[in-house]
Amino acid sequence: FFFFKQKTAYEISACLVGSEMCIRDRVKEGYKILDLVHFFTIGSDEVRSWTIRRGTKAPLAGTVIHSDFEKGFVHVEVIKYQDIVELGSESAIKKKGRFKKEGKDYEVQDGDILHFKINRGKK
Repeated sequence: FFFFKQKTAYEISACLVGSEMCIRDRVKEGYKILDLVHFFTIGSDEVRSWTIRRGTKAPLAGTVIHSDFEKGFVHVEVIKYQDIVELGSESAIKKKGRFKKEGKDYEVQDGDILHFKINRGKK
């Protein structure tokens, strides 16, 4: 229980009985200790979260979705999570000029919403 090294016995027991806030805090702590971040992809009927190491560049980040994403990487369209919260829609983000297209050197940031553009080549 390395997460609990600075907690009192009372705080630990409160966490172990399932306090939702405590569990969320432990997960955040674990991500920080392991140097992990997550990004999102959005489809017409679903939103998914993907976990990667901090500092991962876009082509490699795409491989958590499918191994072909790195080889066929063209660019990634990036929306910042805070922009969605603030502006509410992709069209509003584009109007404000905050919609970004990034290349192979882009380091994915925690909470990014990504749409990968891939060249699948000829079959």
